[in-house]
Amino acid sequence: MIIADVCANVPIKNSNQIFSYIVPDELNHVGVGWRVIVPFGHQSIDGFIMRVYDGEPSQFDFELKAIAGAIDDEAWFTPPMILAAQWLANFYLCPLSQTMTLFMPGRRSKKISARYEKIIEPAVEITDEILSAFKNKRAQLKILEELRSKNFLPTVGLSRPIVKRLIESGLIVETQRRVLRDSYESIRAEEKIFELTDEQSAAVETISRSIVERRHRGFLLHGVTGSGKTQVYIELTDRVRRMGRRAVILVPEIALTGQIVVEFKRRFSDVIVIHSALSIGERADAFFKIRNGDVGVVIGARSALFTPIDDVGLFVIDEEQDHSYKQDHAPHYHARVVAEQFARLHGAPLVLGSATPSLESYHRALSGELELLRLSRRIDDRPLPTVECVDMRSELKARNRSVLSRALLNLLKETIERGEQAILLLNRRGYSTFVMCRACGLVIKCPECSLPMVYHDDGKLRCHRCEIEREPPTVCPKCGSKYIKYFGSGTQKLEEVLKEQLPTARILRMDRDTTTRRFSHQRILDRFRAHEADILFGTQMVAKGHDIASVTAVGILSADASLNMPDFRSSETCFMLITQAAGRAGRSDRAGQVIVQAYNVEHAAVVFGCRQDYEGFFADEILKREELFYPPFSRLIKLLIVGRDKALTKSRAAEIAEQFRAEFARLEGRSEIMGPTSAMIACWKGVHRFVLLIKTTELDRVRGFLRSHALHRRDDVTIDIDPLALL
Repeated sequence: MIIADVCANVPIKNSNQIFSYIVPDELNHVGVGWRVIVPFGHQSIDGFIMRVYDGEPSQFDFELKAIAGAIDDEAWFTPPMILAAQWLANFYLCPLSQTMTLFMPGRRSKKISARYEKIIEPAVEITDEILSAFKNKRAQLKILEELRSKNFLPTVGLSRPIVKRLIESGLIVETQRRVLRDSYESIRAEEKIFELTDEQSAAVETISRSIVERRHRGFLLHGVTGSGKTQVYIELTDRVRRMGRRAVILVPEIALTGQIVVEFKRRFSDVIVIHSALSIGERADAFFKIRNGDVGVVIGARSALFTPIDDVGLFVIDEEQDHSYKQDHAPHYHARVVAEQFARLHGAPLVLGSATPSLESYHRALSGELELLRLSRRIDDRPLPTVECVDMRSELKARNRSVLSRALLNLLKETIERGEQAILLLNRRGYSTFVMCRACGLVIKCPECSLPMVYHDDGKLRCHRCEIEREPPTVCPKCGSKYIKYFGSGTQKLEEVLKEQLPTARILRMDRDTTTRRFSHQRILDRFRAHEADILFGTQMVAKGHDIASVTAVGILSADASLNMPDFRSSETCFMLITQAAGRAGRSDRAGQVIVQAYNVEHAAVVFGCRQDYEGFFADEILKREELFYPPFSRLIKLLIVGRDKALTKSRAAEIAEQFRAEFARLEGRSEIMGPTSAMIACWKGVHRFVLLIKTTELDRVRGFLRSHALHRRDDVTIDIDPLALL
């Protein structure tokens, strides 16, 4: 009798997910990787076959049930996909079913209905003699001429009687074909001839050695904005495709996908795009094309890692520092970590590209774990934009209470008068979470640890490290000013200001409210690129990767807002935002100008950001990271403990912390645990939330501790390895 071990696709954490079932005779064709329907308790669920073997029901202590049916007509999961899912579950300490679903178009296993259309095809070779015989039958002749050039035609729109006569003549046959949906199919771009710079050529040749040798190696491509990193990716992909292998290119934002797809389609015809804005059907069709070998280049957001692609010769992560590569719900994977593991499995190089690399990646490059490659100049030696920093405290003293400084308003007016375009970025990171004096720039901080106190919707200020609680002040404790507020301005407010102060300007807004519909990012960018607007403004999605020739001015509002978040990465976030946004200006032969508005203009992140000096910022910030034992000098693990009873939940969290300290106090290496402290959202729908933060140089040993105490199986504990949000 054939037995199958099936991974049940249910949210089970506290027990094994693998269950044994009998494979009935009518399903003896199914095997490892098939999606099936199985009885589970009093219900039917979907699952994934992990193993098939000969056995007898008598060897089990319980009565085996039979698989009820197969979902697909073939195995969905390839052996490499199963190995990858098992690695993910083991590394991130999460249920196998969660990682298996990463490789499916939707969360649940269900048969994806394929679309078909009726077509006609030639039954014989259509020659000049056949066409001559139909010269007096124009309708039939037209169909035959089209079939000769296109090989098939959809029957929609064709005269049924005429089609029937051609079928009866034996010249054509009617059949059907699968319609593969592709929202990017209509993108066409003429190939451009690019002459690589010396730096680009050197980078391509260095990485190509690993491609030719089919050897994994990690590279950090550190290139200033506008230095041509995308062209390096394209040249590397060309070499991979010439070897018959494939490439996976990741970008952080859906808004950036369309532009990079255009660039790749200039060179390659077999490009497919994967991201969350596609329908389940479109993603399933993309998987079908990949599985059939019709795709050579996969481009997309982090989910593009989990397609059924094989023999990958190149992995690229563009803007590798971007936080969107980290999934904020279970399984909490980071695309950079996963891509590195996948690149090892495929024997392929991994290229991390950025103008502002994460401190972790840059430190790895300096230590030799990654090979550092530099693009230090813009294409055609175009200069970086000039950057001016405006102190908004001085603006208030000058009685300017607008969110636009006088310098920025003048720059916008001059830019529009010249027929050029501007981008405005409103930094909402940390929006309305801290209290600041607009007169002197003072931020209300914890008296114990000096971290900014966080404003909660109950009207209280709290320190999430020390649990100190305060009433927010009504006047500034430093200067006595009444201009103290819960800081931040929304995009709608900015739109009102722009319309009031620049009444003739054509403006486009790109934020969450204006990008809810499918492909709305791309439509907004296309309109702006077509110069249907003078100013594009919005949140951080306007600051990354866009290359628009007529943009010569950039303004960054509240550039230092992230500095007021209780997060050790706040300086890095501020620096990267300024550098990335400034890089949108002056991408053609016209010089760029940038205005950075801030209150804390003396902060190192603002100073180095305005200088566009990555090395200077890194040298300053890395010392603080080392002193505080934060990455790259440690790995982080966040434990979120939840429960209805506040005191009991905090007690359970404290018990875990004590167990950790007791076990790691006597071991080599360095491991620390902080907390428990209240989460940023301390209570949600009656559930209290506490955080423990582990810092360690012994990641495997800490994961072993979590596994030995069965914390990964507890429903009241969520484990996040390499978290970005610490509270």
